[in-house]
Amino acid sequence: MEEHVRIGTAATALGVSIDTLRRWERAGRVTFVRKGQQRYLSNDQLATLMRERAGRTGRTVVRNRLPAIVLGIRTDATVARVEMACGAHRVVAFIPRDRADKLRLKPGDSVTAALKATAIGVELA
Repeated sequence: MEEHVRIGTAATALGVSIDTLRRWERAGRVTFVRKGQQRYLSNDQLATLMRERAGRTGRTVVRNRLPAIVLGIRTDATVARVEMACGAHRVVAFIPRDRADKLRLKPGDSVTAALKATAIGVELA
């Protein structure tokens, strides 16, 4: 089921409840694949729903914000690779070079890693 996500994961990514997704299923808006008692949504359907919701609100919701320390930065002409420690975890974000330059990031800086379903952003703490 690697091309599918569990209903709870899909609900979190969309910013809705599991009950909402079940209602959408009954209404024919989404189709789940069942494996045992668990519902799975295809990655393609999830991406379509996320695009629809982003288009409607005009913004992306970021739910997961982790305090982090910058461990290192590597840049090229257009992209900055920012390696961070989020507690016991290492997280790497690829952000536009001009964004990294504007933030003036350097190793040891306290930042917030803003994780979304498709990306990780970096903000000053």
